[in-house]
Amino acid sequence: MTVYLNKVTRLIDSVSEWTGRIFIWLIVPLTLLSVFEIIMRRFFGSPTIWSFEVITQTYGIYFMIVASYGLLHKSHVAIDIVTMHMFEAKRAVLDLIGYFVFFFPFTIVCFWKSFLYALESWSMWETSWSAFAPPLYPIKSFMALAFLLLIIQGISEVIKKCIIIKGVAS
Repeated sequence: MTVYLNKVTRLIDSVSEWTGRIFIWLIVPLTLLSVFEIIMRRFFGSPTIWSFEVITQTYGIYFMIVASYGLLHKSHVAIDIVTMHMFEAKRAVLDLIGYFVFFFPFTIVCFWKSFLYALESWSMWETSWSAFAPPLYPIKSFMALAFLLLIIQGISEVIKKCIIIKGVAS
């Protein structure tokens, strides 16, 4: 059973890893767009009507979609002052409690709400209110996708904690 669970966690972890590796490159066009807008605004006195929204949407996608990558690599904020001196199994039990009490309820509600939010946006082909008026449904879809990936990575983390606890109990 543990072999099967290890395969599942490796598969989920590889999805999070590759999602992070691919989407982390959004920082490059984000930086180039920001520099372009600064040059256009400051040196040519001709700001663009589209750059603010494109930069905001790109950063939103970047920030959200790499959340599962961050969870995989334990880069999210954690207060481990209490658990740092505990044995690994006790720490795993506390982590499991945290996942089931805080993480999963929050991410599941956020996924569901963002999924409904995206569906509504797609149904009306929603666009921004600005003069540029880019479509908003893709960014809202990325919100739901990001929470789904975060939930799936959370499942992988829970399986890893259960394996730790089982390994100590054996």
